[in-house]
Amino acid sequence: MKRIALLPEGSVSHEAALHLFGEEPVEMLHFKQISDVFLATASGHSDYSVIPMENTIEGSVSLHMDWLIHEVDIPMQIEWVYPSVQNLIGKREEFLSAEQPGEIDYAKVTKVLSHPVAMAQCLQFIRERMPKAELEHAGSTSEAVELVKKNPGQGWTAIGTALGAQRHGLDVLARQVTDHDNNYTRFVLIGPQPLKPAIPAVQNKTSLLVTLPEDFPGALHQVLSAFAWRKLNLSRIESRPTKKRLGSYYFIMDVLESFDAVLLTSAIGEIEALGCQVRVLGSYPSLSFGEQKAEVPK
Repeated sequence: MKRIALLPEGSVSHEAALHLFGEEPVEMLHFKQISDVFLATASGHSDYSVIPMENTIEGSVSLHMDWLIHEVDIPMQIEWVYPSVQNLIGKREEFLSAEQPGEIDYAKVTKVLSHPVAMAQCLQFIRERMPKAELEHAGSTSEAVELVKKNPGQGWTAIGTALGAQRHGLDVLARQVTDHDNNYTRFVLIGPQPLKPAIPAVQNKTSLLVTLPEDFPGALHQVLSAFAWRKLNLSRIESRPTKKRLGSYYFIMDVLESFDAVLLTSAIGEIEALGCQVRVLGSYPSLSFGEQKAEVPK
């Protein structure tokens, strides 16, 4: 049975992992910190790790990308997207309205806890319904729900998943409180061995880390040209600091092609001939929401 490292039970990562593996017999190992999720697979304690990489509203999760670049050398094996449905969670009986039986009185909410990314996705709802509530960040949405559970009677609520509410015996006070309906998170499964999806992928993707040579005018233009004239589609390009000196950057590029494709290998050869350093972060199947099951090798 494969061991999967991920963020706490009841988090969006947990929901996404259940969606990906379906009925496959895997052991899920939950950690509070994303660093421990990475290190579990790096140390061999787990076979794979589930890493949230990008959100529709908040964009890329820079900390997680930096971990892949600077701290560990573990390839991406599968990419999939999953809807980040956030809810307001608490003990319903604490917030019932005296004037409108059965309705929630949001004025009774004294504090809202959540992970900063999840909190940022729901600010409009919070401002409209609970403008005087204190906002407090937690390590994860699951941790926020757990804190609410441990502090009854104080008017505390959490932004989190329906799964988190269920696991901690709390109620969903308001459903789907994100500011945008199309709130999706892109996850990657990282691990030393390839993992073949049980259903066809939408497309194959290769993620590259490109470091430009110093004092080379027009280097980025030439790199992009190597993809452009071969008609290789870049779905994402993002710069991240090398952490060596101010103004020094890596470029992360997602190419909609398998690494072994002739055009891609020749493009990489051309880029390296310019003096660039190229590191392959992974070449993997990319799944869309609704395609859920992964075939776990025995």
